[in-house]
Amino acid sequence: MCGLAGILRASGRTPSSQSPRDVSLDSLARMAAALRHRGPDGYGFFADRRAGLAHVRLSIIDLAGGAQPLANEDERLVVVFNGEIYNYVELTSELRALGHTFRTRTDTEVLVHGWEEWGGGLFERLNGQFAFVIYDRLRHTAVLARDRFGIRPLFYADPARHFGDLLVASEAKALFASGEVTAEPDLTGLDEVFTFWSARAPRTVFGGIQQLPPGCWALWRDGALVTRRYWEPSYEASEEEPTEAVDRLDALLRSSVALRMRADVPVGAYVSGGLDSTITSALAADASPFSLRTFSIGFEDPHLDERPHQRAVAAALGTRHAETAIDVDDVAAIFPAVISHCETPLVRTAPAPMYLLARLTREHEIKVVLTGEGSDELFLGYDLFKETVLRRFCARRPESKLRPRLFERLYPYLGHGGRGGELWARSFLDASALGDPLASHMPRFSLTSRIKDFYRDEVRDALAGTDVLADLRGDLPAPWSSWSEVERAAWLETTTLLSGYLLSSQGDRMALAHGLEGRFPFLDHRLFSFAASLPVRSRLRGLKEKDILHRWARERLPSALPRRPKQPYRAPDAAAFFGASRPPEYLDELLDTPALAEVGLFEPSAVAGLVRRCRSGRATGFLENQALVAVLSAQIWYERFIGSAPEGSALPLDDADVLLGDSVHAPVDSDANRETWTEK
Repeated sequence: MCGLAGILRASGRTPSSQSPRDVSLDSLARMAAALRHRGPDGYGFFADRRAGLAHVRLSIIDLAGGAQPLANEDERLVVVFNGEIYNYVELTSELRALGHTFRTRTDTEVLVHGWEEWGGGLFERLNGQFAFVIYDRLRHTAVLARDRFGIRPLFYADPARHFGDLLVASEAKALFASGEVTAEPDLTGLDEVFTFWSARAPRTVFGGIQQLPPGCWALWRDGALVTRRYWEPSYEASEEEPTEAVDRLDALLRSSVALRMRADVPVGAYVSGGLDSTITSALAADASPFSLRTFSIGFEDPHLDERPHQRAVAAALGTRHAETAIDVDDVAAIFPAVISHCETPLVRTAPAPMYLLARLTREHEIKVVLTGEGSDELFLGYDLFKETVLRRFCARRPESKLRPRLFERLYPYLGHGGRGGELWARSFLDASALGDPLASHMPRFSLTSRIKDFYRDEVRDALAGTDVLADLRGDLPAPWSSWSEVERAAWLETTTLLSGYLLSSQGDRMALAHGLEGRFPFLDHRLFSFAASLPVRSRLRGLKEKDILHRWARERLPSALPRRPKQPYRAPDAAAFFGASRPPEYLDELLDTPALAEVGLFEPSAVAGLVRRCRSGRATGFLENQALVAVLSAQIWYERFIGSAPEGSALPLDDADVLLGDSVHAPVDSDANRETWTEK
């Protein structure tokens, strides 16, 4: 996996060579330095007087010849790419048959030739996780693209704020490092975080900075960026499950894992102890030419610890397993670094253990891991989907006293305290009207939104007239009315929590903080289409989640593998800071009245009461835990991005693997990966 950045000047505004609006190699080198954690193995640049591209590389495919930026045969198209195109072998053969000449064995080169050949038809042919920019030197245009699920990020500064110039990068911090983009908060983006757990693309938490939405591509021309959608989640459930459905699932799972094992370095796997990571690890162990390396995290808190299950899976599969145990001190110690990499406030500490898991994996010299994300969204694995079914079931007999008791079967891992009885059932039944298109998610959205009780009056005033829930209702796709309630819930889960939070804050950012690439077999678009075509009962049969996946596992996984109820991944929240043996020094500094007043998001007196409850151990509910993490992470986020100047270090040009373009005057050595050209 890699990181990319670019500066492209709008046509018609290209000044003389002495103008400060020329593309600065120093700016590109600073942007690349801000992304170096994503690509520790090498870096390169392209620059002429109208455009510049930078790339930092995590070398996984074609280790010797895959350096970037990379150009096509006539050097008209230049690409910088973050991600993997898993079907690049097949696409390369197809493009060669059409007359294209390849100079490398890397998947990156498929993009420039594919754009030449198919234009906008390229994206639907790609099976992968990707974000890339292709610059056309002759037409002075650029193409941006992002994968279907938003696994890899792509940010850009609003061209309207920069005279039509396009500044683009894998992370927002690289935009700030350019010296041309100023970090400022977007209150609506923050309000979305405190509702949905993340800002909804194209919005971000930074004013004037947007992200290309998943499943979209964009064309930059004449200073304007026009976005087009090439894919979005859709559901066309059949009435009956096909007789060969389990065999079809088997073929798709094996194909997806096999494609994601393509690498010139060993591929490992995360093991959580649950069904999804067990499936990916078992199939990877079958497909790997090496003894599979597996990795897991555990917690000193026995209520959160899953190491016995993880060890049982590793033993049954015969993998070489490594684990790390995490306590609350560990979470508190790394939390500021986590926020720096996430570039957003959080409402849970869950990304922090993933940061430590990625570090463990890289310490064992593994660059690529398979993970189980996406299965719950495809095969309806969350209790949230069961909530949706039960609300409808209870609505058919509102007088029933027995039906609401079925809610007591949800969230068994929370224990019995407060989980049963009428109040528990009413918390689901009264969360929203059944006719509300967001009904499935309103319990979560409403609970998270209680964070806003801590807003300062000035923030409330600034957000007057803003309704992020109404905005989401207005963005629902055209086929919405034809889907079942559970399928609508799956769409919401896929496009909010999965894309904006799980694949970003817990996924891309934590892994790439250590130069580690995560791969997601369940997020193969072919597998998604298959799952979306199944009857809902094939995925959620009564209150049994992932029915067809469990049937597949019973027939095809080793019998020695443990079987257990679903246990969601959790991490300590408020306890990570107030239960620590060494409370972090930054805690009081960031949560005292002057610091809160300086940032201006939260009311100091309200936060003081929350802190007192957390310090005394009385803050045990979701509301107070989320609020504490939200306030603290927002304070860290503001200090790191809004209240501080961006780091000014730059990568040395003399050490670059690639230097391309007519503005590049650094010496070029004889390395085969190092090229230069002059403007044609």
